[in-house]
Amino acid sequence: MNPPLSRVVIAGGGSAGWMAAAALSQALSGTGIAITLVESEEIGTVGVGEATIPPIHGFNQMIGVDETEFVKATRGTFKLGIEFVDWWRRGHRYFHPFGRYGDDFGLVPFHQQWLAARAEGDSAPLGAYSLSTLAAMNGRFGLPQGGGNSVYATYGYAYHFDAGLYAAYLRQRSVARGVVRHEGRIAVVHLDESIGHVTALQLEDGRRIAGDLFLDCTGFRGLLIGEVMGVPYQDWSHWLPANRAVAVPTAAAGPPTPYTRSIARDAGWQWRIPLQHRIGNGHVFCDGFTSDAAAEALLLDNLDAAPIGEPRHLRFTTGRRETPWAGNVIAVGLSSGFLEPLESTSLHLIQSAITLLLQWFPDRGFDPGVRAEYNRLAAREWDTIRDFLILHYIATERDETPFWRHCRAITPPDSLAEKIAMFARNGRLLAREGDLFMDSSWLAVLMGQGVVPQGHDSLAAGIPPNHRRKILTAMRTVIAETAAGLPPHGKTVEQLYSAGQG
Repeated sequence: MNPPLSRVVIAGGGSAGWMAAAALSQALSGTGIAITLVESEEIGTVGVGEATIPPIHGFNQMIGVDETEFVKATRGTFKLGIEFVDWWRRGHRYFHPFGRYGDDFGLVPFHQQWLAARAEGDSAPLGAYSLSTLAAMNGRFGLPQGGGNSVYATYGYAYHFDAGLYAAYLRQRSVARGVVRHEGRIAVVHLDESIGHVTALQLEDGRRIAGDLFLDCTGFRGLLIGEVMGVPYQDWSHWLPANRAVAVPTAAAGPPTPYTRSIARDAGWQWRIPLQHRIGNGHVFCDGFTSDAAAEALLLDNLDAAPIGEPRHLRFTTGRRETPWAGNVIAVGLSSGFLEPLESTSLHLIQSAITLLLQWFPDRGFDPGVRAEYNRLAAREWDTIRDFLILHYIATERDETPFWRHCRAITPPDSLAEKIAMFARNGRLLAREGDLFMDSSWLAVLMGQGVVPQGHDSLAAGIPPNHRRKILTAMRTVIAETAAGLPPHGKTVEQLYSAGQG
């Protein structure tokens, strides 16, 4: 039996580094494994991840974070989903809610009953069966109440928060739990070429940080995984052509909305993320169809309030490392790849990498089978998220600009083409191993992007039309009444921020 690791070294801070430190310091408590993090205050962070998705609850619970404390520390607000504006066609909008639609009855999933009712002339929209949608569109949010059989079982939420404050919050917790932080720039990465393992990081002042396992949290640079280990990068620009972003904050404008907004633009899209103290804004675009200056001007012309900072430009290539784990180095965060924040997956992919590491934690033998399984599972999740993002671009009627004509002509991966074709025929949703986004999310975006099934599952006929109408009407009533009874989102946030004060 191989001996256990004794030293884990995290190269880089930011969200990735301190999320890893927080999780490892919790999970490895009592093992005797030392955790060290190296970062430089002189090196800025990208600061991605102001908007999140519901799995972040699991991560925060894993590291023992209290929700109220967390939201207050990060100046957070709550998020019930994402509103997409002008994506299918100009003037159209739809909502991708967290949580599910309705409740299953009969022998088929709920949405098949809704499709059957639609074919019979029922005009009630899909969103009428989503508590998260109705609450969001009316600016309401309350923490879930009731047990698993209540309407709240269909309700999901995540957060908007300041990623820099989140990293600072986790840094404080991690150091308190014994993580040793070294300030300084990495000058040399020492590699034992005979076995292909990193042995130590040498800082500019000569300090040498040795370790057994190294986590690369150095951002887009990928210092360890790319420059030292030489792991190739898979370029997905042929599927997801956006390669630039410009971001700028504005002051808070009125009560915060409990959702993120994504507005399609002529050569990309614009985000709006409401925090307690400001609004995060940005424009993701492709430099093959517009210039940096034009993209910045468009963003500045479409803000709710005056900027409170200078626009910041980012360059990226959408894709991922072929293997995020090579030798004794594991890439976490931007060093492992980049997917634009269209569905708020940046922090989730950090969380996922950390969770996988804990599930497949190595000993000093670094079993190649363990490494291979980690890489397989990581690639699977990246690929399924990639497909979900591509769907937004190719399922559109927009053709009035060169960018959108280009997107309409993209040939999707077979895995996505199969999902679209199946749903278009009969409304069936193909589930794939490792799908991050569940059926309700695929349903929201497929319908929202204009992919309307030609038919539905014939087993829906097992419920008589009049009985189906009664059930669906009752569902809509309960959901609408529950949504109307929720407090305004701003009031919930204010009450949370005042908790424990006075």
